[in-house]
Amino acid sequence: MPHRAHLFSLRLAHAFREACVDQPYNSRRFLRDLMAGVTVGIIAIPLAMALAIASGVAPQYGLYTAFIGGFVIALTGGSRFSVSGPTAAFVVILYPIAQAYGLGGLLLATLMSGVLLIIMAIMRLGRFIEYIPESVTLGFTGGIAVVIATLQVNDFFGLSVETMPEQYWDKLAALAQAFPALDAMSALVAAVTLAVMLFWPRLKTPVPPHLPAVVIGSLLALWLNANGAEVDTIGSRFSYLLPSGEAGAGIPPFLPEFIWPWQQANASGEAIGLSWSMVRELLPAAFAIAMLGAIESLLCAVVLDGMTGKRHSANSELMGQGLGNIVAPFFGGITATAAIARSAANYRAGAESPVAAMVHAVVVLLALVSLAGVLAYLPMPAMAALLIMVAWNMSEAPKAVHLLKTAPRSDILVFLTCFSLTVALDMVIAITTGVLLATVLFMREMAEMTKVTDITTGKRVSEENLPGGWRVFKINGPLFFAAADRIFGELAALSRNVDGFILYMDGVTLLDAGGLSALNKLIATCQSDGTRIVIADLQSQPQRTLMRAGLESVEGVLQFASSLREALALPLLPRVEPGPTLSSISGSDS
Repeated sequence: MPHRAHLFSLRLAHAFREACVDQPYNSRRFLRDLMAGVTVGIIAIPLAMALAIASGVAPQYGLYTAFIGGFVIALTGGSRFSVSGPTAAFVVILYPIAQAYGLGGLLLATLMSGVLLIIMAIMRLGRFIEYIPESVTLGFTGGIAVVIATLQVNDFFGLSVETMPEQYWDKLAALAQAFPALDAMSALVAAVTLAVMLFWPRLKTPVPPHLPAVVIGSLLALWLNANGAEVDTIGSRFSYLLPSGEAGAGIPPFLPEFIWPWQQANASGEAIGLSWSMVRELLPAAFAIAMLGAIESLLCAVVLDGMTGKRHSANSELMGQGLGNIVAPFFGGITATAAIARSAANYRAGAESPVAAMVHAVVVLLALVSLAGVLAYLPMPAMAALLIMVAWNMSEAPKAVHLLKTAPRSDILVFLTCFSLTVALDMVIAITTGVLLATVLFMREMAEMTKVTDITTGKRVSEENLPGGWRVFKINGPLFFAAADRIFGELAALSRNVDGFILYMDGVTLLDAGGLSALNKLIATCQSDGTRIVIADLQSQPQRTLMRAGLESVEGVLQFASSLREALALPLLPRVEPGPTLSSISGSDS
C-alpha cells in the first residue's frame, strides 16, 4: 500500500534528504527558507521564554531548547515543515517535575524520553497515531489548556503565590485566597497585552499578533515602573552568574555550556546525580513526555500534510524528536516537540524544506547572544497573557463545541472523561483511560451491529424448495468475542426442534478466537441434539481461522458450502438421533 508507506518507513534525516538532496536545492529555495525561518524565529523567541517559565525553569532554557532541539530535530526528522521547540502541551508534565526534582531532574527526564522516542521509532510505532480518536485528543488538549491558563493567573494579576500546589483544586484555592491582594498595574499590563492580541488580527497585517502585543505590554510596563509601579519583569524575576562570579539580571547573553544533565541542580540546589533509583523515579515522567511528544509531533505532521499535500515519515519524525531530546539536555534544553502553530506559520511564510526550521533555530541563537539585555525588560504579566492566548488556541474550543453538539454520545463521554481527568488528575491517566474507554465503547457498538436473521421465507430460499424441518439463518457483522456468544446463543435458541439449518455467513468479515470458541459450542450442542449444520459462503478471514483451527466437515453433523445456492442444492437430510459430543469439534470447551 504505497499511500501508507509513510507510516512504516524509517530513514534518518528523511525530510531533509527528500527536500534538499533527492531534489535540486537552489538559491531561490534557500531565500524562501531564509525568510520563513527568520519569521518563525522572531515568533518563537517570546514563546520559548514564556513556556520555559511556565514549565518552572528560567527563560533561557526555553531558548536553548528552541535553537538546539529545534535544529537537531529539523535536520534529522521526518516532517518537512515542522518547527520544534518548547510547547504548551508539556507544561502540565514539566512543571511538577521541575518543582520536585529541579532543573537536573527535568533534563534527565527529557533525556530518557528521547531514548524512548528512538525505541518507538525503531519499533515502527508511528503508525499508531491513526488509532487515537479525535475525542481523546480534543479532551486532553482542552484539559491542558485549562491547566495552563490557571497557572498564568498568578502572574497575570501580580498575585503573591510563590509555590503552586500540586493538585488542581488546591491551585484554585491558593489563587482565590491570594486574589484580594492583586496588583492593579500588573493586571493592566496583562489586559492591554491580551487586548492587542485579540484585536490585532483585524488589521490584517502579516505581523503575528503576539509580537506587537508583547512590545506594547513591555513599553507600558517600562513606563509604569519608571513612575513608581512594581510590575515584575524577566530582569527582576530571574538572574544568572557571570564568569567573574557576579550576578546578572535576566538571561545570560552567552551560549550554554556542555554539562551532563545529572550534574545539574535538583530542587535543593545540589547535583541530582545519576542512579538507578533516580531513573526509576523519573521513568513514569519520561514515558509521559515521550508519549505526548510522539502524539504532538505526529499530529503536527498530519496537519501539515493536510495543508501541503506532502507526506511525512512518521517513524523518521519520532527518530528526529528522540535525537533532539537526547542532545538538548546536555546544553540545558528542556523537552522539545513539533509546535503546530509555529509549523503552520513556517509553511505560510513560504518554507520549502527543513532548512527553514534550522534558520529559525539560528535566529533564536542570535537573539540570545545579542538581545539578552532587551529581553530582560519583558514583563511577566505580558508573558502570562501570551500563554493564556496560547492555551486558548491549543484548546481548539470551536472543534470541542462542535463535537459536543454533533458527535454520538460515546464520543462525548470519551471527550468529557479525558478533559476532566486531565484537569483533575493527570494527562497520562486521561489519555490511557480515554483510549481504553473509546475502545470499549467502539467494541460495544460493533457488537450491537452484528445480527442474526431468519431468511427461510426469503425469496432466494423459497425458490429452492427447502425441505421441511430446515431453516436458513444469515449473520451480518463481525463475529468477535464481544458479539459471538450473543449471536450463537440466539442461533441455539432459534434452531431448537429443527432437523438442521444453513448458516449463511457471507456478511461475516471477521471471526476471532472468541467467535471460534462460541461456534464450537454451538456445533457441539447441535451435534448432541442431532441437529445438522451447513456453513455457507465463508469470507477469507473466517475461512482461514477455521482452517487454522482444523475445523472440517463431519459426516452427519457439519458440512461446508461455497455459496448459499450450493448449500441449498445439497441433500439436506432429516434430524439424526442424538449422539456423543465430538471432542474434535468442541475442543477445550467439551
